[in-house]
Amino acid sequence: MKDHHLNSELARQVADTLRFLAVDGVQKANSGHPGMPMGMADVASILWSRFLIHNPQDPAWINRDRFILSAGHGSMLLYSLLHLTGYAVTIEDLQNFRQLDSRTPGHPERGCLPGVEMTTGPLGQGFATGVGMAIAAKMTAARFNTPEFRLFGTHKIYAIISDGDLMEGISHEAASLAGHLQLDNLVYFYDDNQITIEGSTRLSFSESVAERFSAYGWDVLNTDGHNHAEIAEVLEKAQSVRHRPLLIIARTHIGFGSPHKQDNAECHGAPLGEDEVKATKRNRGWDENQKFYVPDEVRAFFAERRVELQGIYSEWNRRFQQWRVVNPELANQFDVWQKAEISEEVVRTLIVNAPADAAATRALSGKIMQKIADLVPGFCGGAADLAPSTNTFLKNYPAFSSENRQGRNFHFGIREHAMGCVLNGLALYGGFIPFGATFLVFADYMRPAIRLAALMELRVIYVFTHDSIFVGEDGPTHQPIEQVSALRAIPNLTVIRPADGLEVTAAWLAALRNHHGPTALILTRQKIEPAKRRVDFDYRDILRGGYVIDDAPTPIKLIIVASGSELSLAQRVKMQLAPQLDGIRVVSMPSLELFARQESEYQQSVISNGTPTVVIEAGRGLGWGDLVRAPLLKITIERFGASAPNEKLAEKFGFTTNQVVSRIEEWLKIII
Repeated sequence: MKDHHLNSELARQVADTLRFLAVDGVQKANSGHPGMPMGMADVASILWSRFLIHNPQDPAWINRDRFILSAGHGSMLLYSLLHLTGYAVTIEDLQNFRQLDSRTPGHPERGCLPGVEMTTGPLGQGFATGVGMAIAAKMTAARFNTPEFRLFGTHKIYAIISDGDLMEGISHEAASLAGHLQLDNLVYFYDDNQITIEGSTRLSFSESVAERFSAYGWDVLNTDGHNHAEIAEVLEKAQSVRHRPLLIIARTHIGFGSPHKQDNAECHGAPLGEDEVKATKRNRGWDENQKFYVPDEVRAFFAERRVELQGIYSEWNRRFQQWRVVNPELANQFDVWQKAEISEEVVRTLIVNAPADAAATRALSGKIMQKIADLVPGFCGGAADLAPSTNTFLKNYPAFSSENRQGRNFHFGIREHAMGCVLNGLALYGGFIPFGATFLVFADYMRPAIRLAALMELRVIYVFTHDSIFVGEDGPTHQPIEQVSALRAIPNLTVIRPADGLEVTAAWLAALRNHHGPTALILTRQKIEPAKRRVDFDYRDILRGGYVIDDAPTPIKLIIVASGSELSLAQRVKMQLAPQLDGIRVVSMPSLELFARQESEYQQSVISNGTPTVVIEAGRGLGWGDLVRAPLLKITIERFGASAPNEKLAEKFGFTTNQVVSRIEEWLKIII
């Protein structure tokens, strides 16, 4: 690049253009966070003008550098960068910041604008998700690069992180894992402006960030965040870092350039005010009467940069086509991996091999996962130090590590929250269908990452085992009571609690084919018997979320609905009630979400309005009343569990056949 890229008037203009586009956007919206974009404009301008490799005409290019604004409150910085560098982001988009139905929401949201790699805002999520992207890049490189062609995974994962990101516990988990795995494709800029909403970081934050990250196994560099030459120098060093992720501590001033609000918490989360905007522009030699102004020289500079980047992109594509010709089998594997589609052949193979034995659904799931791994090349994942208990280790494949980048198993360690974010990063990268496993009760530890996966509509699969009080002797701390209901409360998350081998297989198929959000599989620790079904049963009924598994020839007088391990209990209850009450239907309901998506006629054919209905589920009964429009008896658990063998717990909490029959009989006397 030419000398004017460093310490020149043009470089100053580029940074100030970013600075004031952000200031003007926040001021027009009368809402937002101007301080961080003002402080990091210099870092961002050098990174995007000289180092970031990307193509605005192909935002999904696999070998692009990723840029994550983990400090998502500074979203106007990212939107301004996208506008200047040539993405489909207009001045009007910047002017509509934070307005209803605009493409520039208050925090970056994936899908609103091209070039936004992920939804950020909840602090720490971007930091940790970038670790997943870095892992994905290493795996992709190991799979598809050859000695002659190094085309994949040669890029970096850049991020801007804040004090808030580093205070959140998720950053500790993710940084520790990244250092352990020697992810040297991570380059994170820490915006060390020493200000949070309440004031100086000294109020709550006094650790040595440099020493902390060095202890994690990261390289640490320092720079003046407003000195373009220093910023460029550390970025040059970043290109050659080996075997360690890199943290660049950039000492900046929040609200840089503001005469009265620089280094003040007032500019963190509120507009500067019209008078201060003008004063700041005057202070930086900017026309105070211009709003959303981009100098011609800046536009010309980025037009030149786009030509340069297009050349890099075209050369990569030329080499890519050569690679395809020289490596046709590998190219075919690449195409299958990148599409990540689940073919009908895969579906048939899994259904034919659906386990039919009596076993815990976690064990049945483990068998199915081995088949999936052989059939779906992008299938990968791991557990939070619980693979032997969750049955989720892919036996025919190695583990991903600093020594083996081809592994498809991950040892996440006891880091549920980081695991959730890494899964998101893998899914965002493309080609991978990631899963993560832990005990259901610990879903609480990864809920923020699950929520973001749902918001971004990511195909991520959670394997949650030990799903009820029937965990047994481990007691209340390990017995999930409210977790299934809590997961069902997350929009766009599909929760499936299967009852036997066929339902577990169907649940996996639903998860693998779910392109519109994550899926949580809820599995038992204890052994359960296969459900009894008619000979001509069609497995596709399971994919509808709820179906009649045991019907009656006479008019239906009572419907018993159950999920998971309680389905076999429901069938036993029907057998015991049948001599004195005909017309009993048993419904299996593995997924309320899938059932809710069916047409109303189908729903009515399964659970008809007005027919007395009993729901049996070993957890809280929240949500079932939204499904049933009839007299409803919920045999659920509305308190924490207890420590005892699961047979004793079934009796204590009213989940034996005799107890359920008695409750139904007493209830029917009242409502009939």
